[in-house]
Amino acid sequence: MILKRLLLLCCCISLYCAQAQQVDRPKLVVGIMVDQMRWDYLYRYYDRYTEGGFKRMLNSGFSCENTYINYIPTITAIGHSSVYTGTTPAIHGIAGNDFIIQATGKSMYCTEDESVSPLGTAPENVAGKMSPRNLLASTVTDELKLASNFRSKVIGIAIKDRGAILPAGHFADAAYWFDNSGDWISSSYYMTDLPKWVKDFNQQKLAEKYLKQDWNTLYPIETYKQSIEDNNPYEGKFKGTQAPTFPVKTSQLLKENGLGLVATTPYGNTLTLDLAKAAIDHEELGNNASGFTDFLAISISSPDKIGHQFAVNSIEVEDNYLRLDKDLENFFNYLDKTVGQGQYTVFLTADHGAAHNPQYFMDQQGNGGYFNSKVVQQGLNEQLKAKFNTDKLVISLSNYQVHLNNILIKEQHLDRQAICDEAVKYLRNIDGVAFAAEMDKVSEAAIPARIKERIINGYNYKRSGAIQIVLEPQWYAGSAKSTGTTHGNWNPYDSHIPLVWMGWGIKHGATNRVTAMTDIAATVAGLLHIQEPNGSIGNPIIEVLAQ
Repeated sequence: MILKRLLLLCCCISLYCAQAQQVDRPKLVVGIMVDQMRWDYLYRYYDRYTEGGFKRMLNSGFSCENTYINYIPTITAIGHSSVYTGTTPAIHGIAGNDFIIQATGKSMYCTEDESVSPLGTAPENVAGKMSPRNLLASTVTDELKLASNFRSKVIGIAIKDRGAILPAGHFADAAYWFDNSGDWISSSYYMTDLPKWVKDFNQQKLAEKYLKQDWNTLYPIETYKQSIEDNNPYEGKFKGTQAPTFPVKTSQLLKENGLGLVATTPYGNTLTLDLAKAAIDHEELGNNASGFTDFLAISISSPDKIGHQFAVNSIEVEDNYLRLDKDLENFFNYLDKTVGQGQYTVFLTADHGAAHNPQYFMDQQGNGGYFNSKVVQQGLNEQLKAKFNTDKLVISLSNYQVHLNNILIKEQHLDRQAICDEAVKYLRNIDGVAFAAEMDKVSEAAIPARIKERIINGYNYKRSGAIQIVLEPQWYAGSAKSTGTTHGNWNPYDSHIPLVWMGWGIKHGATNRVTAMTDIAATVAGLLHIQEPNGSIGNPIIEVLAQ
């Protein structure tokens, strides 16, 4: 009898110890990237947000009010890669949406992969030939897969392929992106066929259903006080329309624009979160039988497309964020019901911001302008030809960098250093150029330290140009009277991004301490008690964590 009691006591002690040694983690992490969301959008429209969307995150979660992108150029593919790898293009290798392989001079799209086959679309559709193979570093989602011995589920979802693929990482169970046919697709990198639930989702034809509802303002148009007049010269028109004004008869524009039109409306946000909810349901995310955390990486792509077409001060942008706020409220309520309130962790951030339209800025008597890359490249090539008797020594000014024809320079036995020196001298005399510096000599250049650091962080020797061009504030690549907006520079309007956390393991509050985009992955790793990504240069934002 005594022996039996001792054995029972030992079993109880062993069970208690085993339970005590279990690491407490959230059931699900949801990363939400809002493409082209400036930090000030959290507050520009705050009074019009619902209590359950952005306000819920700010009022019950933790906001890092001074989070900056710590590299240039500030571009979508780089932003998604940097948040999830915790490092910059210098290490993770995604040097742009498109970048030039310096050894060959050939352009490479960030997620292109000819070795894979499309799923859910025609075999010849290049939109499906995508994978994360060009990403050189691991992601925090990769590290979660490794830490759980591949028992955690990881899925990426976005209208843009790069927004789904790069955050989900190399070991993801799946990544899904939107095809202009109206279907969500993937590639053979992840699986041999689309899951039945995705096929069934596609059969609902939701993109078409949403577009047939047309796009009008959520509230009476006269209440949009944070925006300029609806019909103005700074906005781009939809194909088939006479003016960039509401209501947008998307039901009538379908024939001329196709189902891809949904991506340039707030319905793109709704459609993305519809698929996210379906993934949670059918993949049982947050209900992993192994007990390990699952991860859903979502990128909301439509704000970028709307911003590019209509610019920062448009009613279209304001309406998009008011509608996205309602979509987020609906999504958070869904998470509460399916995963459990307090059982999941959400972070929301952005890949970059956006500038005001330069012509609008100048019309308000501010300084600004357009850097015409095509004209500057032509003039630079003419200058170099006169000096070195060789034409087309510059093949591109993409990503605000001078990409040299390295093969031609080698064949002609030209002095590459002398070419760089001449190019820098030429560029410094171009209107709108604040700085031009050879990448390998940036540390010696007379450039402010913060900008210098961002140039170095963004420079990947194999995939970036030889010279970095830094424009004056409120200048960007384009031509006079260009409509809409863009991004890519170091300035706060492009680099100051939101970062808000909510849910399991998160304190309530805010910090004004300057944090970097590359701190996010280390913070998530700390929350989950896993290793940081293998190229991470960030530090955990310890103020965020309740543990």
